[in-house]
Amino acid sequence: MAEKKKTLVIVESPSKAKTIGKYLGSNYKVIASVGHVRDLPKSTLGIDIENNFEPKYIPIRGKGDLIKSLKKEAKASSKVLLATDPDREGEAISWHLAFLLGLDPKSNCRIEFHEITKTAIASAIKNPRTINMNLVDAQQARRILDRLVGYQISPLLWRKVSRGLSAGRVQSAALKIICDRENAINAFVPTEYWTINAEFEKKEGSSKKKFSAKVIGSKDKKGEITISNEDEATRVLRTLEKGKYIVSSVKEEPKKKNPYAPFTTSKLQQEASNKLNFPARKTMMIAQQLYEGVDIKGKGLAGLVTYIRTDSTRISDEAREAAKNFIHDNYELQPDGTEIKYWANNVYKNKGGIQDAHEAIRPSDVNLTPDDIHQSLTEDQYKLYKLIWLRFVASQMKAAEFSSMTVDIENSGYLLRANGSKLTYDGYLKIYKSYDDETKDRILPGLAEGEELTAKEVTGDQKFTQPPARYTEASLIKDLEEKNIGRPSTYAPIVTTLTERRYVKKEKKALVPTQLGFVVTEMMEEYFKEIVDAGFTAGMEEKLDNIESTEVNANWRKVVADFYGPLEKELKVADEKIEKVKLEDTLTGEMCELCGKPLAIKHGRFGDFIACTGFPECRNTKKIQISTGVKCPVCGKDIIIKKGKRGRTFYGCSGYPECNKVYWYQPVDKKCPKCGELLVQHAGKGTKLECPAEGCGYKE
Repeated sequence: MAEKKKTLVIVESPSKAKTIGKYLGSNYKVIASVGHVRDLPKSTLGIDIENNFEPKYIPIRGKGDLIKSLKKEAKASSKVLLATDPDREGEAISWHLAFLLGLDPKSNCRIEFHEITKTAIASAIKNPRTINMNLVDAQQARRILDRLVGYQISPLLWRKVSRGLSAGRVQSAALKIICDRENAINAFVPTEYWTINAEFEKKEGSSKKKFSAKVIGSKDKKGEITISNEDEATRVLRTLEKGKYIVSSVKEEPKKKNPYAPFTTSKLQQEASNKLNFPARKTMMIAQQLYEGVDIKGKGLAGLVTYIRTDSTRISDEAREAAKNFIHDNYELQPDGTEIKYWANNVYKNKGGIQDAHEAIRPSDVNLTPDDIHQSLTEDQYKLYKLIWLRFVASQMKAAEFSSMTVDIENSGYLLRANGSKLTYDGYLKIYKSYDDETKDRILPGLAEGEELTAKEVTGDQKFTQPPARYTEASLIKDLEEKNIGRPSTYAPIVTTLTERRYVKKEKKALVPTQLGFVVTEMMEEYFKEIVDAGFTAGMEEKLDNIESTEVNANWRKVVADFYGPLEKELKVADEKIEKVKLEDTLTGEMCELCGKPLAIKHGRFGDFIACTGFPECRNTKKIQISTGVKCPVCGKDIIIKKGKRGRTFYGCSGYPECNKVYWYQPVDKKCPKCGELLVQHAGKGTKLECPAEGCGYKE
């Protein structure tokens, strides 16, 4: 008897295939395409510009055996269902798979789900659809535009500036934003100003309550005042010293702070950066793991969160009902049997123009609490899942309530103000506080209008206006989102690309443009103004979104043609006019021990290194040493970060070969109390510090 043919389901990743295979059972075979299977060639432009921008797709190098296997499995199956991610990129992968496997894109060969749960998979299997060519065309337009910019401007930068550089439709606009901020910081001229604060103390019962008020206005100047220098501050202080402090107004009013919406992709990246110190790339990698499935003790493989690339704050009715039940069961009943209402039927509306195909990022099953599954997750997975879970549950809780108090105090025509607030009902703050939430009580004593106060101390503080802050990864993503530059899937790679190209360096969390970043931006501004213009880039995003919209459905070839016409002319002008740029060396401050000339940091194919500026006469080079800040316990020299032949990081004495002290884990400036060896810290382990000495075993 012939074996019954199975339905073949093709997904993108092996881990996703494993999770879905568990839900579908023996009548289905689930395999992975491991991402894209066809793309534009790497070695050439791959676009026939003369033939209406026809793309020349080819199978991706190295995937020949995989494609053969996919074809073989498809031929042996009763039906093929394409289950790639539910977005433009996923739709394009399904379209390429359909082409290679001989499937009709107009047949019901495509299934879509937004969370990897048994219910969602079963529903998708029952409701296959045709491949959405609007989504495919939108992806093709983006891919071709990015290829035209990258493959035509990048070689120009190689010839005129340095090898290995690149330009990009979103990347170059983001770099200009960072450079513009740095220029604003450099051009900033601080302005002096003074603040006047009065400290008061009032007796309440048996205790004394201290509070402060700040000078904010003057009757003479009719409203707010700015105290510009020490002379003005001294005059105000002398006037206040002679006069009386009389309470002129006391206002108490209730205020509410509403919960935050569930996470969109960009908001998740921002909050994970601020709260967990995760780079956007790391956030997306871990979120992808949570989406595709984690092996949960007692449950097996389970997708823990909904699809992670979304602009939407919407959640399904089922998710809202599940949150309601969870909040009622876990937070509303108090130990004494009383009930406090925390659940609120909050509905979050998307901003205009947001594609609403996906829900917000939320837990697939709210009953799987972070602490319940902590043991099954890595520490980073746990932290991110907890952040997503708490944000979602909090989004369905009531607003926090505060009692706000504003007290105005007058003295000789000057107005001072004291502000206080007290949390009266915690609401969503019971479980979730955002990075920028200020929830500490600032309680003022009971005060009445006409009451006279005695100041314990009145001080003037000199201050200066501050320049705008440098961008962090989180604030850059926020700005790009507000300016409508790029999309959720592009935010994470932007900073990685800018740092890899040496356009930007990270100082702590700040993004600082390098000399190279400024040179490239200035060149792009002069010769390719539209590409680095935020308004133009945002307008292009809108045109690209229109391609996938059923209401507008713009012609993708026309969008590309309209963009490429001016670009082609600009390329010719730039090639003729741009002179070869010589970048200044970044000097180390040290002199070459062979010839006495300055040493500088150079950039090579395999990373940065130190070389003599007397090259080619002097060819002295050395590796850049990154110190751990810890001294070698044997010889007292710096312990530096090193890499072994196989790329493994270790920590060794900079005095090598005279001193060969090494550690496989990062040492800290603290000695073992048992044996005197330096303690080391293990990445990803529960133990914070331990002694590496054989047989010691000390941990803390």
